[in-house]
Amino acid sequence: MSNLVLFDDPTIRPALLPFTFTRPVADIRVGILTIAEKWAIRLDTTPSFITETYLSGKYPLQTATSNLYVNGALCPTDELVDRLKTLALGESLISPSGLLMALHTDYVVKEAAQLTDLPQHTITFDAMVPTIRHLWSLIAANGIQIQSDFVLLTAGRQSQPITDPFTRCYAPENVFIEEGAIVRAAILNAEDGPIYIGKDVIISEGSVLIGPCSFGEGTMVHYNSSMRKNTSVGPYCKVGGEIGNSILFANSGKGHEGYLGDSVVGEWCNLGAGTNTSNLKNDYSTVKLHSYVTKNPVDTGRMFCGLFMGDFTKTGIGTMFNTGTVVGVNVNVFGTGLPPKYVPSFSWGGAIDGFMTYRLEKAVQVAREAFKRRNQAFDGQEESILREIFTIERMGSPHNTPLSFLTDL
Repeated sequence: MSNLVLFDDPTIRPALLPFTFTRPVADIRVGILTIAEKWAIRLDTTPSFITETYLSGKYPLQTATSNLYVNGALCPTDELVDRLKTLALGESLISPSGLLMALHTDYVVKEAAQLTDLPQHTITFDAMVPTIRHLWSLIAANGIQIQSDFVLLTAGRQSQPITDPFTRCYAPENVFIEEGAIVRAAILNAEDGPIYIGKDVIISEGSVLIGPCSFGEGTMVHYNSSMRKNTSVGPYCKVGGEIGNSILFANSGKGHEGYLGDSVVGEWCNLGAGTNTSNLKNDYSTVKLHSYVTKNPVDTGRMFCGLFMGDFTKTGIGTMFNTGTVVGVNVNVFGTGLPPKYVPSFSWGGAIDGFMTYRLEKAVQVAREAFKRRNQAFDGQEESILREIFTIERMGSPHNTPLSFLTDL
């Protein structure tokens, strides 16, 4: 197999902000796995990335004499993987809409925009491939991706048994439990889709899990929690209350009562007790979301659409979010009332008193402490990424949004 490189499509990456402020497109979690993890398992290789320069230290590019460049927004399917294995040198795949899907070449490319300029024989690939083009693509695709990843991760393997006599399981053949996981006095209903419980996960007493849903390694589900279908909780998260059709990437906390619906929460976030999200408008109209591309709200075409929260963001107790809210990286939201439907990165405040810029040094200090609480090292790479995002969002980059824009959309 050729060297695998997952590239950020320059037309897609901006549409997936704020999550792509801190990661390549392919490091986004949808289903049980990140997109990069799906490719790594299917092609039995370790991919590298073409992404923004300030992210390249954490996500480096590795090239060889033969390179397979694959669009990082594509979730692999059997048909696509089989076709890529036979893609000849100098051939590329495009979708019927003209999206560059993959290119096999001996050229070394460091910027995604250069890929279309290389000599290539273009082939249209007609089969459907799940593509994460928009923020709402994540919640639209999550249930199907959980099921796809479940098959990928469990094929030919035996689940650990449920030994707790007080746990009730419906459709146990659709439940897979990894080593070290603990399930106590819970209800697992996998009749409508699989339930994946990762290594060392704790499912506490009184919790109800409805498949399809997944819980990554080291995650804790607190007692009396309701985990509704199409929910993915990444590794080392702490969750409680009610969650439905939502994704938490990794190392984030929603440990208390409150509803999180049709939402995506990045890494290193924490939702204070009683934080609630609205995911349905009172008039049942489709939800609009702030676009980092147009700087205006765009219609998602979805009736159900909640909160999209970038990494390192936190909420105070009792925080409420309106339908279709986008919150950037390293934001601190607190107080009563509904915050604006768009809050830029490095903001500090709430609906009543407004927002001010979150001091960079304070934000870095808090991020460092968050890593320490999980016994992880906040290194120079992590710090430099946050400092660059602060510059992008606050110091006049094309993505910068002035504080005067902090009004309800």
